Amino acid sequence: MSNTITTTNFNFPNQKSVYRGKVREVYNINDDLLVMIATDRLSAFDVVLPKGIPYKGQILNQIATKFMELTRDIVPNWLIATPDPSVAVGHLCTPFKVEMVIRGYLSGHAYREYASGKRIICGVTMPEGLKENDRFPEPIITPTTKADNGEHDADISREAILANGIVSEEDYLVLEKYTRALFERGTEIAASKGLILVDTKYEFGKTKEGKIVLIDEIHTPDSSRYFYADGYQERQEKGEEQKQLSKEFVRRWLIENGFQGKEGQQIPDMTDAYIETVSDRYIELYENIIGEKFEKADIDNIEERIYNNVVTYLASK
Repeated sequence: MSNTITTTNFNFPNQKSVYRGKVREVYNINDDLLVMIATDRLSAFDVVLPKGIPYKGQILNQIATKFMELTRDIVPNWLIATPDPSVAVGHLCTPFKVEMVIRGYLSGHAYREYASGKRIICGVTMPEGLKENDRFPEPIITPTTKADNGEHDADISREAILANGIVSEEDYLVLEKYTRALFERGTEIAASKGLILVDTKYEFGKTKEGKIVLIDEIHTPDSSRYFYADGYQERQEKGEEQKQLSKEFVRRWLIENGFQGKEGQQIPDMTDAYIETVSDRYIELYENIIGEKFEKADIDNIEERIYNNVVTYLASK
């Protein structure tokens, strides 16, 4: 699709380096600011799929921006400005090497582990007698390692994080506190939109001054799972699938077409018609999560738009 951005090769003023993640590309400006571009890449099972999804980067960036604003009073974050619909600019931070996953319900990866007979995940005991998508008595934190170079994220316990010196105990207590506070706020906001925040992940970093802040994305459909609250209990009682808002529909399509990111498996062909349906679903996700109509940005020449907006912003600093 010509109207997507799947990779960038910008050279901004005072640019020092660039880091490319699965979806976001992060430019270091003078060892002071980070310019984070949310591309239209789509990843699933820790694999980046070959074609971009129109408007996906804008959707992720705008949801994350909105939730950064709505949670800034309880947890500090890295964000300074959004000079373009697909771009966030913030403080240079050193990321922690763990992702803080928090789960309010037995869904997704946690359920797959549970169904295989496991009752401990990341050192946390899960109660007996639960069904898929049942609510936990209280949310559980199940961290993962932060993968580099395309490797898979891996479950890790709090004890292993501390024992291996990945995060100091002092800092980890702050990460746990912030994770629970953000999930509680996210749960409240979701409820006001008729949604249930099922699970999510947060990433944190340290500023040059040593302050721990929330970085990357927050409460987006790529990092979170939502259920529709209406009818949730009835569906649970009947053993029916929950209506959900997340990119789980992409994972299921991949599974149905024989792909789960395992060695030797081929990514199924994504036709333009299928890509359009994925774009439509992301717009639906945005409008439900934010509660506002999605305004499409001009995508005739995304790279030129982003470059001009970023350069104009940096010149104003």
